[in-house]
Amino acid sequence: MAAHSNQENGTATTDLPDVLPFDLSYLTRLSWDLGTRVVTDDESTLRGRWAHTRTSWTLSVIDVTENTALLRLRTPVGRERFYGTTQAELSTALSGLDAAPNWTQTA
Repeated sequence: MAAHSNQENGTATTDLPDVLPFDLSYLTRLSWDLGTRVVTDDESTLRGRWAHTRTSWTLSVIDVTENTALLRLRTPVGRERFYGTTQAELSTALSGLDAAPNWTQTA
C-alpha cells in the first residue's frame, strides 16, 4: 500500500473529518474492504489508540511499513473509515493530537 499525494492543483481531494485536530497532505482514503484486510489484531503494529472525550469518535494508528501508516477512524455510529499516509507526516500530526484537549490516548 502506498500513500500518494492527495493534491490536485494545490487543493486537497481527500480530507479527514473535522473532529481530528490535524490535516495531512499525503493522504489516501481506503475502502473498508482494503482497510480491514490491512488491519490485524496483532498489537505489535498498533502505534496508538485515541478517544475523543466529547463524542464517541476513536482513532487507531497502525504501522504498516517503515514508511506507511494506516489511520482507522471509528465514527460515533460505529462505521470505520481507513486512510493511508506517510510515517514522516504522521509523526508531526500525532504530537498535535497529544496536545489536543479533546483527545486522550487509550493505548
